[in-house]
Amino acid sequence: MAIALNVTAQRPRAGVLPWRRILARLVSGVVVLWAAVTIAFFTLQAIPGDIADILAGEQTYPGLKEAIAAEWGLDRSVGEQYLAFLGRLVSGDLGTSYVQRQPVADLLAAQVWSTVELAVVAGVVGAVLAVVLAVVSIGRSRVVRSAMSTLELVFTSVPTFWVGILLLMVFSFQWRLFPVAGANGWQSLVLPVITLALPTAGFLAQVIRESMERTLTEPFIVTVRARGVSESLVLLRHALGHALLPVMTLVGGVIGALLGGAVITETVFGRPGIGTITLNAVTSKDIPVVIAVVLFAALIYVVVSTLLDILYTLVDPRLRAQR
Repeated sequence: MAIALNVTAQRPRAGVLPWRRILARLVSGVVVLWAAVTIAFFTLQAIPGDIADILAGEQTYPGLKEAIAAEWGLDRSVGEQYLAFLGRLVSGDLGTSYVQRQPVADLLAAQVWSTVELAVVAGVVGAVLAVVLAVVSIGRSRVVRSAMSTLELVFTSVPTFWVGILLLMVFSFQWRLFPVAGANGWQSLVLPVITLALPTAGFLAQVIRESMERTLTEPFIVTVRARGVSESLVLLRHALGHALLPVMTLVGGVIGALLGGAVITETVFGRPGIGTITLNAVTSKDIPVVIAVVLFAALIYVVVSTLLDILYTLVDPRLRAQR
C-alpha cells in the first residue's frame, strides 16, 4: 500500500505546468544576458587608450570626439556610464556607428533578415537530412552503417569555407546553375544553404541515430512490436519521436553554430547579412557595431535556448513531475 502511494505521488500530473522551473529558466536567461552586456561594457573600459578614440576607430572628422563623449557620458564615473549603457540597451538604443554615421540598430535591422533566412532554411534542411541519414542507417548492415557514419564525419569535419568554394567552382563557375554572389531570388540561397546545412546534418544524424538505437531497446518498443505494428511505423512514430527529445537540448548549440557559420558563408558567397556587417565592422574598427553584433548573438542564443528548455520541460513528463 505504501509503495502504491509513493508511485502515485511521483506520477506526472497532466495539465499542471512546472511554473517554478519555467520561471527559474527565464530568470537564468536574463542573468546570462546581463552578464554578456556587463562583460562587453567592461571589456571596452579595459582596452588601453582613450575610449573616445577607440569608439571613433579611424575616423577623425570635426566634432566626433565631442559627440562620442556626450553620447557615452565619458565625463561621468564608470558606474554612471554603465547604468546609462544598460538603460540605452533596454530602450533599444544600440548606439551610433561613427564610421557609417547612422544608428547601429538601423544597420542591423537592414541586414538581420538575410542572416535569419539563411540560418533558418539551413537549419531546417540540416535537420531533415539528419533524420533521413539516421533512419536510413538504423537496422542496416555494417557496410551501410559505416558508409553513413563516414559521410556524417565528412560533413562535420570539412571546413565550411572549403565546401562553399567547392560548390561555387562546380555549380556556379563550371555549370552556371546558380549565381556566384548576391541575394536575389531563391537561386542565390541554394548553395549557401547547402554549405551551412551539411555540418548540422552530420552532427545531428549521429545524435539522433544513437538516441534511436537506445530507444529501440526500451520495453515500450517491445510492447508496440508485440501489437503487430510494422517496423517502419515503430521507427518513424515511436522511436524517432522519443529520440528527438535529447536533440532538443542541443538545438541551442546548433543555432549558435549556424550563426557562426553564417558569418563565413555570407563572406564566401558575397551575401548581405550580419556576417558581412561583422566583417566590415572589424576591418574598419567600427567598435559600436562589433559590440552590438556580440550582444545580438548573445540575445539570439539565450532566447532560443530558453524557449527550447521550456518546451523540453513541457514535453518531457519526467521534468513536469519535478515541479
